[in-house]
Amino acid sequence: MRPATAAAVAATSVLGVGAAAVAAGRYASDAALGAPSPRPFPADRRLTVHATAAGRIALTRSFSALRPGTYGLTGRGVHAVVGPVIEQAPRGSADTVVRRLEGVTLGSIERGAKVRLTPELHRGDPLAALGLTYEEAEVPGELGTLPAWFVPGARDTWVIAVHGLGTTRDHPMNLMGFLHAQQFPVLALAYRGDAGAPRSPDGLAHLGESEWRDLDAAIRYAVRRGAGNVILHGWSSGASMALHAAVNSALRDRICGLVLDSPVMDWRATLRALASARGVPSALLPLAVRAAQGQTGLHGARLLDTSVPAALHAPTLIVHGPDDTLAPWEPSRELAARRPDLVSLHSVPQAPHAAMWNADPTGYEEALRRFLTPLM
Repeated sequence: MRPATAAAVAATSVLGVGAAAVAAGRYASDAALGAPSPRPFPADRRLTVHATAAGRIALTRSFSALRPGTYGLTGRGVHAVVGPVIEQAPRGSADTVVRRLEGVTLGSIERGAKVRLTPELHRGDPLAALGLTYEEAEVPGELGTLPAWFVPGARDTWVIAVHGLGTTRDHPMNLMGFLHAQQFPVLALAYRGDAGAPRSPDGLAHLGESEWRDLDAAIRYAVRRGAGNVILHGWSSGASMALHAAVNSALRDRICGLVLDSPVMDWRATLRALASARGVPSALLPLAVRAAQGQTGLHGARLLDTSVPAALHAPTLIVHGPDDTLAPWEPSRELAARRPDLVSLHSVPQAPHAAMWNADPTGYEEALRRFLTPLM
């Protein structure tokens, strides 16, 4: 082959590989950040229902099925609530684990059904799920109207609750009853990409970097409605939204406290975990990171490497644990160590991402009660 021809073939091959790499990277990025995303988290493995009885359900034995605590159980046309493991598998059934079946809230659970554990205990709305009177609120956002549930309370400090990756505003209902008992008004927000909310301009989640402006709109709404101060309670990327709002909002002086559950503070690590959970081969993960940065404008720094730690002014409770495979908890520990004057860390072992309350409801609520008491 002549040198010129060989060079042309080589160049074409390189261009072809480069184009394929870009396409693969964008696929991986879209798989990880497509919004909304009903697809499971890395630890949310499908389980088979082997049997049910009064107050009991036998599931495929696995690490996730053995998690301590209380979870939603969801599958095609079904939602239920399961409590802790109540016995080891009977002799001859080493492939199953028996948990307490608290109740079935949607459909019916049949033997052989494929289900997953989820941190979302409730379905519906605050009245249907919890018996709490609420209002359908409409929050004016920069992209359009954002739906929200507002549960009234006697205090003039509001809690604005914002869910994270892979969940909906059903998730904050896990704590809505507790917060209502403390007499806090609660605003549970749906933001860009959620059902009923405006679509993100690029159709992708930005892990809080743009979504925080919807939370900022909710703060303005609360103040217009009479809130003296607000406490931001966020899960996952919702916790990242809260951090952004705490340092960037024009109304940041009205933010008197932050509760950050499983905060996403290292977007690269979370993106890699999300892409892997969606089936992206490990060889494509670096491409997914670069593609996501190009598509969404996500900057290369962790939140801890920005001005956020120094600019933080509100008392902050972080609830996180070492078994979170989606948002590593090392940045949470680092933030608490860097700002011991403001930040406290409540650790929860054996809890997957955004399921700290599920793993230990009593401990979570006690830590939250102690944190909220001075802010009442």
